[in-house]
Amino acid sequence: MSDLRDRKNALRFIVLIGILSFFADFTYEGSRSIVGPYLATLQATGTIIGIVTGLGEFLGYGLRLFSGRWADAIGRYWPITIFGYVVQMASVPALALTASWPAAAVLIILERIGKAIRNPPRDVMLSYAGKQAGGYGWAFGVHEALDQFGAVFGPLVVSALLALNGSYREAFAVLLIPALINLSLVLLARFLYPKPQNLDRSPPATVQTELPRIFWIYLLGAILVAAGFADYPLIAYHFALAGTVPGNWIAIFYSVAMAVSGTGSLVLGRMFDRYGFAVLVMLTLVSALFAPLVFLGGFWLALLGAAIWGLGMGVHESIIPAAVSPMVSPRRRASAFGAFTAGYGIFWFLGSAVIGILYDVSLPAVIAFCLITQLAAVPVFVRVGRMARTHRRAVGTP
Repeated sequence: MSDLRDRKNALRFIVLIGILSFFADFTYEGSRSIVGPYLATLQATGTIIGIVTGLGEFLGYGLRLFSGRWADAIGRYWPITIFGYVVQMASVPALALTASWPAAAVLIILERIGKAIRNPPRDVMLSYAGKQAGGYGWAFGVHEALDQFGAVFGPLVVSALLALNGSYREAFAVLLIPALINLSLVLLARFLYPKPQNLDRSPPATVQTELPRIFWIYLLGAILVAAGFADYPLIAYHFALAGTVPGNWIAIFYSVAMAVSGTGSLVLGRMFDRYGFAVLVMLTLVSALFAPLVFLGGFWLALLGAAIWGLGMGVHESIIPAAVSPMVSPRRRASAFGAFTAGYGIFWFLGSAVIGILYDVSLPAVIAFCLITQLAAVPVFVRVGRMARTHRRAVGTP
């Protein structure tokens, strides 16, 4: 009975974090679905959009190195998490007040910084609950499903607002409502679960002083995937510039991508717990197909490409962090998440900048770059999968 009660309590925590993430994604993904076209109205070029969004991802991932180490050092996850959510949720509606692309760029980047601050401690809290609730893949998959459904509704609401009045600024202003709901739920979660580490009742794993070799090899594969994964603002910019997707449909395409991401995360997280890295290899092969479809396809092929792009995002946000959890002991996990996503973010930035520059020069070169970098990760993931079972026995993680 005690084990069942502990498992239900852990699952309730995962669901609560998922619900508050629903409203977070409603807010910032609603804005991200239109920032590409919005920047274009402010006279930004493809190169500028690629660099701004890439720099945002670079900081959004790179700064997690410091927030992860900070969380491990003080052993308190909530203060850092709350601060990060406040920064992120304040940045989105503030876009309604901008009148130039540099001003908008600052807020776009600040939103990513807020996410960088709050993600490592939040993911560690989820990992404690995940171990108790039945599996890391399942925990991150459930959370990501709820998270991504927010990313479905946000762009749909934004699209409806644009269809009614065509005002980007009004769309950003309306996103203040889900932002405030998110912050209220963050404070509620802090009140109900002040020490999420107590959710894990299992015996402690071996404490590691250094991050293991398998972690660094896995990071190599992940950064290859990140480098070749285009940001949606650039994809949206292409849709608007090429005319393959009507303006009001661009945000809807993003909603489709997020729906695929959320649904896929729920199913694939459970599959990852059961079958391991074979699932990640398969998904990497499939998600690499997004580039030729979104950049060369007409309306329907672009829609398929957006859905495959969304599947890739689900992998980025659920299976990739779930795979890190059993590689390291809990006391080093925030640092591991931070280091992993720092490297990930550096190559996301570099890749986004290269893709943006190539876009202004040669569309076939963009597609070739995306395909080559992502497919190069496949043999790396195959090797990590072979190493994973032995490593888990060595450190005492499931």
